[in-house]
Amino acid sequence: MKALKDTGILFDRSMKHILRSPDTIITVAIVPIMIMLLFVYVFGGAIQTGTDNYVDYLLPGILLMAISSGISYTALRLFTDVQKGIFQRFHSMPIARSSVLWGHVLTSLVSNAITVVIIFLVSLLMGFRSSAGLLQWLGVAGILLLFTLALTWVAVIPGLTAKTADGASVFAYPLMFLPFISSAFVPTATMPTAIRVFAENQPVTSIVDTIRTLLYSEPMGNDIWIALAWCVGIMAVAWMIAMKVYRRVH
Repeated sequence: MKALKDTGILFDRSMKHILRSPDTIITVAIVPIMIMLLFVYVFGGAIQTGTDNYVDYLLPGILLMAISSGISYTALRLFTDVQKGIFQRFHSMPIARSSVLWGHVLTSLVSNAITVVIIFLVSLLMGFRSSAGLLQWLGVAGILLLFTLALTWVAVIPGLTAKTADGASVFAYPLMFLPFISSAFVPTATMPTAIRVFAENQPVTSIVDTIRTLLYSEPMGNDIWIALAWCVGIMAVAWMIAMKVYRRVH
């Protein structure tokens, strides 16, 4: 119970920083929204995806891009606390050591959830519509939550080990571009063989396809199990490495 209380206090501290400076969330949301606008209104008419409105096809990939961008700020916030010696101050207090990290992790989940909601609202203005029921929407939320949690633990590693602020956040850039080499923007069948093989066997494709299937109440295949395996696998490996680094450094 004490660890939960300590985590809640540190989570509240981190969220206050974000609420006092909401430009972080706005900045994270702007780039994916601009890409969504560009692809829907400039390129959408030339891209055949089998949907009446291209935003319906595009949205899942845009959401993953936004989350990939958002977790870079998690790494940056961790880096800042480490550099300012705040971690050392917390460790000198009678609080659970794990709560220091979990406060940042929960902040990442909430701030990215806010970004996702903003993008959903913009997509509705662009004509996005879904036939999903309550259970399907809960499935979408669950997948996005797991994806955010997995990448957040990845972000913890550079946040604890980076030597510069740029080094703490630069790791997110390749993650942001993974959706471009997946089924997020176009069907993988249209890609050259080598690229198609990579696209069909990287995590973003299975996660995007799962979200798309849930949003449009289509028959569920193996994609959901592959997506869950990717999310849980990445999260488990990143968590183990992050905790090992945390114990060594702090």
